[in-house]
Amino acid sequence: MAEDLDNKQDKPKKKKGLIKWIILAVLLLALGGGGFFAYKKFLAKPPADPAQAEQTQAEGQGKDGKEAKPAEGQVVSLPVFLVNLADPLGRRYLKLAMDVEVKDEAAKAEIAKNEAKIKDALLLLLSSKTYQELSTLDAKIQLKQDIVQRLNLILGNGKVVQVYFTDMVIQ
Repeated sequence: MAEDLDNKQDKPKKKKGLIKWIILAVLLLALGGGGFFAYKKFLAKPPADPAQAEQTQAEGQGKDGKEAKPAEGQVVSLPVFLVNLADPLGRRYLKLAMDVEVKDEAAKAEIAKNEAKIKDALLLLLSSKTYQELSTLDAKIQLKQDIVQRLNLILGNGKVVQVYFTDMVIQ
C-alpha cells in the first residue's frame, strides 16, 4: 500500500516537470524569434536596390569583374587649421587637419606656391561655419566638397581630386 502511494505521488511530479520543460522551450523559441526579428529589423543592412547595386558594381569593378584601381594622385598635407566657429557666443572652435589628393606632381607644386591663398580661402570657409552646420556626417561630407571646390578655384579646375580629414576636433 505504501508503494501505491509513492507511485501516485511520482506521476504528478513528472507532469509538473514536463510542463516546466515545455514552458521553457516555448519561452526560448519566443526569445529566439524576437531576437531574430530585432536583428533583421534594426541591425541588418537592408538589401540594396537592384539599380543601386548595378551602379555600385559598375563603379567599383572593371569589365572582367576585378576591382578597378582608381588613378593614384599625389597626397599633400595642409597645415592644421584652428578657427573660431560662427556661433552666437563665439565659444566654440574647430581644429582641422587634412590631406589633399591632387592629380599630378605639378598640382602638388602649385599648392606649395599658392599656400597663402589656400590658407586664406579655407580660413574664411571654416570660420563661417557654425557648430550645427558641422555636427552631422552629411555636413562634414558637404564641407569636404566645399573645400575641393575652393581649392579648384585657386589651383585650376580638376586638379584637386579629394580631401581627407586626418584630425577634426569641434569643441
